[in-house]
Amino acid sequence: MFIKQKIDSAKWFIDAIRQRQQTMYTTMYAIMQFQFEYFLTGDDTRLRPMILKDISDVTGLDISTISRVANSKFVQTEFGTKRLKEFFSESLQTDDGNEVSTLEVKKILSDVIGGENKRKPLSDEKLKNILRNKGYNIARRTVAKYREQLNIPVARLRKEL
Repeated sequence: MFIKQKIDSAKWFIDAIRQRQQTMYTTMYAIMQFQFEYFLTGDDTRLRPMILKDISDVTGLDISTISRVANSKFVQTEFGTKRLKEFFSESLQTDDGNEVSTLEVKKILSDVIGGENKRKPLSDEKLKNILRNKGYNIARRTVAKYREQLNIPVARLRKEL
């Protein structure tokens, strides 16, 4: 009886590991299909807006399962090791009606701030206007939120003499 119990426990453990491996494989395959352009080029601006529900719909797995799979997991790509969470982003509507990833907007925001005059850094309002001129309909509060997520300080703290 003791040996049978240990064998059953080992079989259950092996099945649990196989199921986890299958869930991770299914989820990563769905992410690769959804973000196909990124995996071809490695260009972060090619990442499409994707939420947990999109992958859940494709795989048939629950949203909470997708969240657990993506949380604290990494994938090695030709372009470096990436967190699975980095492939998920909300979408933002452009002036011409296209949906773009918030990651693309953050990249442009980072580039604009990187190229600004350090003696007269751009305020969030000016950054908002620059993004609006590029076709991204975005609020000043959203610019501030993205700037904080990118760990970029406010204009007065970016000022250099």
